[in-house]
Amino acid sequence: MICPTAQGYTFERINKDDVMLLVVDHQIGLFQLVHDFGSDEFRNNILAHAAIGKVFNLPTILTTSAETGPNGPLPKEIIAMHPNAPWIKRNGEVDAWDNAEFRKAVKATGKKQVILAGITTDVCTAFLALSLLQEGYTVYANHDASGALNQKIADAANDRMRAAGVHVVSMFTVVCDLMRDWRNTPGAEELLPFFDRYLATYGYLARGHAAAVDRGTILPGESE
Repeated sequence: MICPTAQGYTFERINKDDVMLLVVDHQIGLFQLVHDFGSDEFRNNILAHAAIGKVFNLPTILTTSAETGPNGPLPKEIIAMHPNAPWIKRNGEVDAWDNAEFRKAVKATGKKQVILAGITTDVCTAFLALSLLQEGYTVYANHDASGALNQKIADAANDRMRAAGVHVVSMFTVVCDLMRDWRNTPGAEELLPFFDRYLATYGYLARGHAAAVDRGTILPGESE
């Protein structure tokens, strides 16, 4: 649903029935280029990005760049999540959109919205996001699962995408917009385990609530 505002801005929601998920060059060699996140945090983030496609049953496309060289393969966890997804192994194209097989796979989904993340914000994510935007897609770039050599590079790349019209958003934003309502399916039953695994802050919040309801007691002096 598109909601125009008084200022002329159009809030275009992510529509789980009209969106695809792209996993772009999240390769174990290129992983070493990411320095704006800690290694453990970024590993969690790229796995969470791939898991979005699984929990919402979104058309998901995997792509790699020269994976037999130093760039390396995709993490085995991502491959295991999407064993039947199209996997486009590019041999030279830096911008995935320059690869004819990749373009064909994207167009074959029939979807008009794209959620994507690439190993490097300034190249893998930005080049593809801008290409997709030019082709008429609405693009949501998951900045939690896109990294850079330093924060300055990441900020510049995100600014470039925003200026062009790409929605630069967090993983939490993507998931909540896809879900819309905790009573939906996927909803609380599917998303609370997702958050427990990939967003510990929220996962432990839910665990704390469950523990309090199950066996909690109110201490003297404690109140709402």
